[in-house]
This record gives sequence, C-alpha cells and structure tokens, in this order.
Amino acid sequence: MKQYFTSESVTEGHPDKLCDLISDSILDECLKQDSNSRVAVETFASGNTITIAGQITTKAEFNVENLVREVIKEIGYDNENLDMDYRTCKIDINITKQSPDIAMGVDIGGAGDQGIMFGYASNETENYMPYAIDMAHKLAKRLTEVRKNRVIPYLRPDGKVQVTVEYEESKPKRIETILISTQHNAEISQEELKKDITEKVIKAVVPSNMMDENTNIYINPTGRFVIGGPLGDTGLTGRKIIVDTYGGYARHGGGAFSGKDASKVDRSAAYMLRHIAKNIVANGYAGKCEIQVSYAIGMKEPLSIYVNTFGTATKTDEELARLIREKFDLTPNGIIEYLDLKKPIYTKTTNYGHFGKEELAWERIIKM
Repeated sequence: MKQYFTSESVTEGHPDKLCDLISDSILDECLKQDSNSRVAVETFASGNTITIAGQITTKAEFNVENLVREVIKEIGYDNENLDMDYRTCKIDINITKQSPDIAMGVDIGGAGDQGIMFGYASNETENYMPYAIDMAHKLAKRLTEVRKNRVIPYLRPDGKVQVTVEYEESKPKRIETILISTQHNAEISQEELKKDITEKVIKAVVPSNMMDENTNIYINPTGRFVIGGPLGDTGLTGRKIIVDTYGGYARHGGGAFSGKDASKVDRSAAYMLRHIAKNIVANGYAGKCEIQVSYAIGMKEPLSIYVNTFGTATKTDEELARLIREKFDLTPNGIIEYLDLKKPIYTKTTNYGHFGKEELAWERIIKM
C-alpha cells in the first residue's frame, strides 16, 4: 500500500525563525554570564520593527538592542524595502523579572509549568528522524548556504521547503514532491531561479535514487517572491513548533522551545524524551517510538509516562515505560544535569530542527 506524507522546514530568514533566533540569542547571552539565569523571552517582528517581551532573572549584563541588531545582520536582513534593515529597524524592549509565584516552585526543583511533552524517533534515517522532515531541513539549510556563500548570490533570507515522501509498506520509497519558495532579488528571471535551485540546491542534497521522472518539483509557484521577511509576513517566537520537532510525524504538546531556559520543561523534557526515544530505537527495542510525559507546576516527578512503539517493539510498551522510570531521572533538575543544559547551546538548536544534530547532548546513543 502506498502512502504519502509531507513535512515542512524553513530557512533562518523566515520571520518566525528570525524571532526564534533573537530569543535564543538573548538566552545564550544570559547563560554565558550566569548559568542560573531564568529566561522566558518572546520576539515579534513586523515590518521594520522588532518587539521583545518576557521575563528574565539573571546577573548577566549586556545591551539587548545591540545583540538583536547583530542577529538580524548575521541573518542577512539589510533592506527595509524588501524585508528588514538591521541598521534602521525599530526595537522595542519590554522585559521584566520572573514571577515570584513561578520561581517559588522552580527554586525547589519543580517544573516551571504544567504541560505535556513528546519525544519521537524512527529508524527511517541514520539520525533516527523521519525521512520527510530530515530532507526538508537539509534543503532549507542548503538554501541558506548557497545564499551566504554566494553560490546563488541573488537570493534573499526568507524561504520555505516542503517535501512529500511516498511510503510503501511503511518505508520511504521515493520523493513524490519538492516545493521550494525562496525570496530573491527583483531582476532575476523565474527561469534562472528554477535552474539554479534545481541544480545547486535540490540535486546537491537529494539522493538521486530517491527521485525519478515522476517527482514533482515546484519552485516559487506564485511566480515571484521579492517582498519577504517581516515586511511580507509577521514573525513570532514559537510559531514553528512542528518544524522544530518531527514535521508532523509525532504528536506535540503545544509548548514552544526558543527563548526558554531549561527549567521550562516545555523545552528540557522534550529534549530528554527525544534522547530516550532515540535510544529505544537505536538499541533495537523498536523500529519507531513515541513517548509522552506530563508535569505539574512546582512538582518534581512527572505525573505520567506513556510509550507507543506502534507494534514495532521487541518489548511491551509497559515494559519500556518501566525501563524508562528505572534508568532516567525525569525531574527537571535531573534532566538539566544529565543533558548539561545550563550552557549557552541554544542558538545551535534554533534552525533546521532541534533534533537529529549529532553534536547535541540529547542525540548521543547510549546502551540501555
């Protein structure tokens, strides 16, 4: 039986990802100076204006506005008539300290909020990510590389990718469709753009055996993408949570990652559950695995643990849930210590997925 599944990724210049990176850059700067910083920062971008709001409790001292302008510059936004200009954009800052009502529970090692979190892994790829989102991330990252390295010098920062994979007997067989929408300078013809993207992005990334004469390739299907970034669409921290995780293959608890320190289990528990799910698959206990936990604000231990291996396991899901409880400390402090989450590592996670990057602690494979 054939089935088709689609996942999406975006470039670092997408307005939502611009906001994610600003929030994570503020978090990392706080952690560089004070590893015990409490940070919950969100960014909003519209036109040539950036608004930053949230709560920070830290000993760190730095110029938030200067940091924000450097992030925007690094992404490549330098034209307010097309997207945004790091030199002239307006930056509004509204940052307060963490609520003492929240701090009261976190200070004793409890969760920073109630909520549900999921982790997932599959043996579809070498990095145990689902195939469609893994390929979408690689294409989106390549879009940025060819722009910044001037392989395709007329590209602008904003861009989106969709990949549709054909499955046969639950295994990726071929790529049915690749859709790329990428911002570009006005003088470039659609013919030149399509040729360059096909040759220098798609063919440079996608294995030839996964494409055939029936693979559909769509590039800028509206015919023009000149106005982009926050001028074309607003951006907001935390709006790309499916891009950040598993491309829709697994469920999502709803909590965003970027701009939050590790006392927020929205982020840290999701990282831990990815680590556990990946190791259940890597150790041969299952072909794919989804895990859910729930927390209550101020309480240390999770309220529940749920495991689903979709009929692919060598152990029962109940046995795996018991193994997880025995082997891993799922308290917020236990997770932070195990994954070493007080370091300024978070800008490494912002773009092209928080999972599947081997250099991150939660991606390491252990013996279970």
